[in-house]
Amino acid sequence: MYLIKRRLEREYGMRVALFSYPSVRGTLDDNAAALARFIRAQNVDIAHIIGHSLGGVLALRMHANHPEFLPGRVVCLGSPLTGSRAASFLNALEWAEDIIGKSVPEAMIHSTANDWASQLVKRRDIGVIAGTVPLGLGRLFTDFNEDNDGTISVSETRLQGARDHLILPVSHKGMLVSADVADQAAAFLKRGEFLI
Repeated sequence: MYLIKRRLEREYGMRVALFSYPSVRGTLDDNAAALARFIRAQNVDIAHIIGHSLGGVLALRMHANHPEFLPGRVVCLGSPLTGSRAASFLNALEWAEDIIGKSVPEAMIHSTANDWASQLVKRRDIGVIAGTVPLGLGRLFTDFNEDNDGTISVSETRLQGARDHLILPVSHKGMLVSADVADQAAAFLKRGEFLI
C-alpha cells in the first residue's frame, strides 16, 4: 500500500497511515479490534479506509463491530466480499491451514461480508474496485470462467448495497501500484463515487 499512500499524500494532500495485521495468527475480529485501536490512536475526527483484498473485508468488519465509529468512507480493492473460490479450495487442503491462517476462513469461507454487512451499507459509503487482468496465484487453485484479477473474480467483489463498484484493467497485486486505482480511490473518499 506504500505507493498508494505516497500518491494520496503527494497528489491529494491526504494524511495516510499504514496498518498491518497478523492475518495468519489473528482472527478477523481480533484484527478488526486492532484496526479500531490503531485508528483511534491517530487522533482524527474522520477516518477513511482503503483496504486491499482481505484488508477491505477487515475494514468492513471493524465498522460492523463498531457501528458508532468515526465517520469516513471505505474503499475495498479486490476484496472477496462474497467469498473466494481460491481460498475455499486452499482451506480444504490440510497442508494449507498454516498458510491461510485464521482470518481468511472467517472472512471468505465460513461467512462473507455480504452475510453481515447489510446494516453497514446503510450507514456508510462503501466503494469497491475490481480488476480484470488475470495475473495471480488464485488461477493455480480455481478456474474462474469469468472476469478476474488473477486471485478474485469480479463477481466475488460485489457487495449488496455498496455505494459504487468500479472495474479496472488491473491485476490483484497490480492494484497496489496503479496510479488510476489510487486516483479513483481518492475520488471516492472525497465525494462518495468514482470518477467513471
